Amino acid sequence: MTGVSTPRHWGTVMSAMVTPFDGAGRVDLDAARDLARWLVANGNDGLVVTATTGEVSTLTDDERRNLVRAVSEAVIVPVVAGTSSNDTAHSIQLTREAQGLGAAGIIAVGPYYNRPPQAGIEAHFRAIAGATKLPVMLYDVPGRTGRRIAEDVLLRLFREVPNIVALKDATGDPPAAAALVAQAGEHFDLYSGDDAYTLPLLAVGAAGLVGTTSHWTGPQFQRMFAAFRAGRVAEAREVHASLIPSFRFVNSDEAVYSMCVKAMMRTLGHAVGDCRLPLPPCPPNVEQQAREVWKGLGR
Repeated sequence: MTGVSTPRHWGTVMSAMVTPFDGAGRVDLDAARDLARWLVANGNDGLVVTATTGEVSTLTDDERRNLVRAVSEAVIVPVVAGTSSNDTAHSIQLTREAQGLGAAGIIAVGPYYNRPPQAGIEAHFRAIAGATKLPVMLYDVPGRTGRRIAEDVLLRLFREVPNIVALKDATGDPPAAAALVAQAGEHFDLYSGDDAYTLPLLAVGAAGLVGTTSHWTGPQFQRMFAAFRAGRVAEAREVHASLIPSFRFVNSDEAVYSMCVKAMMRTLGHAVGDCRLPLPPCPPNVEQQAREVWKGLGR
């Protein structure tokens, strides 16, 4: 199938890895290493750590550094570190440190809560990228940040900043993604940032996925990408259909992404613990749903 994008830096399927905590709520580095190795053995080409699903807003700087170092040492695949916040100076500091910790790249989310105008968003990303020689993935998730990254800003960043090379798109807007690929397709890799939109984004030029359900569906996503790239679109649709229960499970009014992923990981025997407040422990029915979703995958 001609014109189908393939990733140039970090791989096709990457999980935004949860952060394991022990019974006292401390970061469990041994469990993080074990989980990272298991994810790589189960379909992940790379990992994203200390990002949203990893509950980064509740981690101290030392915990962030220790996690990036521990996971980078535990696996041979690329590890992309979340180094940004809504504080540009703090983001620059964390970004400068990432390469020395073993990171293969960084992911930078749009500034949240303070909701700067587009000029501020652009300056924020330029400052972060200027603090490192590592490749940078931008992350557009307006549902969390309150502000979408404008198309003209993205195009300038991809064309003018050499190490800004990818976008994790969680906007839920495939037509806009198609327009972006059409104008800057040679300058960046598009990654799906919402698992359920991966197949639609594949159709408009996505090179990969930074996912949540990919904690347990890595092999299926690999099959979906391989089928689509080989022109077996009906097979790709079949795989997508088999994953719909996972997509529905992973986020609800009573349990959001980090909580649901941890429930599934506990179901599979991983000592990831609960989330830190303000994310509460999962209701018991979520654990039961996790078992049903896993059984339904036919593993």
